[in-house]
Amino acid sequence: MRATLFCLLLLLSGCSAFKTTPQPPPPPTDHAQEITKAQRFNLPELGTYSVTLPGSPDDALRAIKARADSVHAAYYLILALEETIRPGFWYATANLYGPPPASASASSAQ
Repeated sequence: MRATLFCLLLLLSGCSAFKTTPQPPPPPTDHAQEITKAQRFNLPELGTYSVTLPGSPDDALRAIKARADSVHAAYYLILALEETIRPGFWYATANLYGPPPASASASSAQ
């Protein structure tokens, strides 16, 4: 009986590990900023961008950030970063987000 109760409590507490508690994103700046999954709530999604290029993981991340800046995204969330089957080539994909609706309406009022 105790083992069953322990397993049930362990299972229920484990479910909370997969629930993301929303957090506010940092204030928008002139350049796109990387955010976490918890900060993506209530942000308008502008699209997804993927890149595959030779180099290092940093090169792939810089390409994502450059694309986010070029489309005037306020934020980006890295979804995947991994080396391809071809050694030395890296694949990255990210969601691009606009500013939060409240700050977008506040800046348009000025």
